Amino acid sequence: MTSQCHIDAIDLHALDPVLAATRECVMDVGLKRTTLADVARRAGVSRMTVYRQYGDLQAIVNALLERELLALIDRARADVADLPTARERLVEAGVRTVEELAHHPLYRRVLDLDPELLLPLVVDRFGSTQKAAIDLVALQVEEGQRDGSIRPVDARVAATCLQLTAQSFVFSARVVEGQPVAAELRHLLDAYLRP
Repeated sequence: MTSQCHIDAIDLHALDPVLAATRECVMDVGLKRTTLADVARRAGVSRMTVYRQYGDLQAIVNALLERELLALIDRARADVADLPTARERLVEAGVRTVEELAHHPLYRRVLDLDPELLLPLVVDRFGSTQKAAIDLVALQVEEGQRDGSIRPVDARVAATCLQLTAQSFVFSARVVEGQPVAAELRHLLDAYLRP
């Protein structure tokens, strides 16, 4: 897993030095102590360049977290592409994404150092990263409805319920460390979606 994280950091830097610098800052000092000036300095650009490209630090952090999450989802989906039904692919990719996210260095760092910053995303509103995940899952629910493996339900509502379930497993990963919860999550998701 370390080698994959290292590769991701190199790829991220090649694609966007501002996001790579933001990732380095968050890994070093956490979200609360990361500043736009630090990000600009690490990226080797001016603060004005960062402002023009992203607007503010929150937008940069949102872009970084979204990119990291969508990369995990894409890898999980690629890993399960050979499963026969859309429901099986969605469930297995969901479980794999939760397992990866629960141990992902960047997300883990945020949970370790700045968990209070995540509270509004649990009790008050969805962030852009959660919304992006819901959009992807809704498409997968629709695919499963077309192949008959997922019950008739509003795809967006189902995707939201799946998001809420998955994030509770991610946020509680330390609480259930060492317990075989992946099988139970798999059962929960499958039973919810099954016709």
